[in-house]
Formats: sequence, C-alpha cells, structure tokens
Amino acid sequence: MAHWGDYQNLIYGAGLRGVLPRLPVDFAGLEARAAAAMPAQLLTYVRGGCGDEWTQDLNAAAFRHWGMVPRMMVDCSRRDTGLRLFGRDWPAPLFLAPIGVTGLATPDGHGDLHAARGAAEIGVPFCASTLGNDPLESVREACGRGPAMFQLYTPRNRALAESLIARAEAAGYDALVVTLDTWVTGWRPRDLNTGNFPQLRGHVLTNYFSDPVFRGLLPRPPEEDPAAAVVAWAGVFGQVLTWDDVAWLKGATRLPLVLKGICHPDDARRAADLGADAIYCSNHGGRQANGGIAAVDMLPGVVEGAGGLPVLFDGGVRSGTDAVKALALGATAVGLGRPWFYGLALEGAAGVAHVLRCVLAEMDLLMAVNGWPTLDAVRGAGAQRVLQG
Repeated sequence: MAHWGDYQNLIYGAGLRGVLPRLPVDFAGLEARAAAAMPAQLLTYVRGGCGDEWTQDLNAAAFRHWGMVPRMMVDCSRRDTGLRLFGRDWPAPLFLAPIGVTGLATPDGHGDLHAARGAAEIGVPFCASTLGNDPLESVREACGRGPAMFQLYTPRNRALAESLIARAEAAGYDALVVTLDTWVTGWRPRDLNTGNFPQLRGHVLTNYFSDPVFRGLLPRPPEEDPAAAVVAWAGVFGQVLTWDDVAWLKGATRLPLVLKGICHPDDARRAADLGADAIYCSNHGGRQANGGIAAVDMLPGVVEGAGGLPVLFDGGVRSGTDAVKALALGATAVGLGRPWFYGLALEGAAGVAHVLRCVLAEMDLLMAVNGWPTLDAVRGAGAQRVLQG
C-alpha cells in the first residue's frame, strides 16, 4: 500500500466480493466482540481501572475536548508518517504500549510473541513489559528487524534490576522504558471484587523465573516450587524510585532511557536535566491513580517541560483521530493500549496487525483530508480546546 489509508480500499474491494472484515474496524465494535470472547477474569483485569474509574474514563473522553482546524488547497496526494527515534526509522508515530497480561491474551499462553509478531508485520515498535509469559529475548526475536522497546518494573533488588536491563540490551531492544508509578498497585475494585491478581497466581512472571539473579535468590528452582517463587517475586517487585536513581539507571545501560509516568512540566524538566533521553507522558491508563487529569490534557505541559526531548504518550487512545490529536499537541509517538489487546485476544498476531492498520488508516486519511501531508504539518496545525456546552 502506498499509504496507510489504502487499507480502506482493500476492505471495500473485498466487500464487492462479499467478504467482510473478520474483526470490526472501530473500537466500540472491537471491545464488544472481545468482551464476548475473553475469559471473565482477564477481561475484568484489562478493562478495569483505579477507584470508580473516573480518570480511566476521562482519558478517553478528553480527546473530544480537543479539535483541529483543517487547511485547504494543500497537496496531500503524498503523505509521510515516518520518523526517526532512538537511532531507528519508524514507519509511523505509533507503538504498542506495554500491557502486563499480554501473555494471557491467547489460548496458547504466548500472547507476548503474537503481539510482537503483529507489530512486526506492520513495522511499528512493540514495547514489551517485564511481566510476560515468554522471556524478553524471545519477544525481541519475535519483533523481527523492526524497532522494539523494553519496559522495566524496577525490582527492589538492584542486581536483579541490572540483570534484566543487561538482558534487554543484549537482546537488541532499542530503548529502556522505566515505569515510575507502579512500585505499589493502585486500588482496583474490579480485580478486588473477584480476588484476582494474575501475578500472584504465577502468571506473566517468566522474565523473573528465567533470570539467573532471581533464581539465585531461591532455595529451589521455580519449576520445583512455583509457589515459593511467587512469594519471592512479591518480595522484590516494586522499587520506589527517586531522582537520585536516574544516574544509576543511566549508568546501567547504553540504551536510551525513557522515564514513563511523567505528567507534570517540572518533572519533565527535571528528567531532561538529569539526562533522560525521552519522556513518556502517561497516567497508566487511569489504572494506578484515580481523581487525576486526563493524560492528553497534561501532554502540552509535559512537551513544554521536556524542552525538545522526544515525548512518548499514551492514555485513552482509541482511534487514529485520537493519535493525530496527541501528535498535534506535541507527542513524538503515540502508544496504543486496549485496542490492540482486544485484537490480540480475538485473532492473535493477525488481530493486532488489523487494529494497527485501522488506526493508521484513519490517521493517514485524516491527514489527507485536513491538509497535513507530514507529521510536522500536524504539529504545526496544533489542536485547540473545544468549549463544551
């Protein structure tokens, strides 16, 4: 396809032959289909947020408070969505945001690999979570030759943290994304009401159980005593990070360091001053703290505070239109979360690829219709607050 938007031509052409898309092309339809197909506890975990889920819901709704003004008489017959980040060429400013239960999304328990392959089919990066059912090395291999990032939940044991970081670097990941807001889990009523926390049931802990440092902490291997290994994991998960730890993280790897969870302009400035290579504006999808401001509403301030550093963003992105608005507000690249997870749960790698094609097609067609042939043009157009009646 010459442009991402050409995907709609394939769909319409297939329709002339009586062939309809296997999966919906819109988020609402995709979520409904996934809700009917996914195991109840997994669906509860993925759909759930913190508290009464006000912030989670606001993340998605807030995109409607931003609008963009189209420009006419601009030749958009050719569009360019590519960018260069972390020393690699990206075909589009989109990536798969990390989700800690990805491994459980497919019946074979290898959802991490399927998600990575789906991303690789399109060429966009997969940000692999520390919490996975497959070793980070295997996940990186499944990402193919395209870019990929590794997201670290920093453990309390520094040697274990350094081991995980070293493994990610050796495996060929292009950046290290360190999550700052999850040293303790937020209050999640959906999961609490069902007594379900997958990690305590031994799920998605393969990166720990396969790590030589973690295994050295155990009296017996995880294969022989998985219950004891889970207890040990619970004892090391979640280091409280401070600004003093940035120097250690920078010194632990040659990979670009991305700090995830930055929402305040002053924190963005501090991160930049201390040598972070990129800022990741995110409120964890509203899953960690309730009562906050929508992520997209905080994005402009973070971009300003970052002072020219790349700014990754996620939080409530459901469509190509949402992605374009985030780019217009200054994001360098936009992370997609629940949409691709639902595609994965329904059709594996093919489902992920379909969702990415749909989001990218909508993004590309919006750029075409509104007179923005490049990402620079999108950012130059900007987005304006829309007054609500």
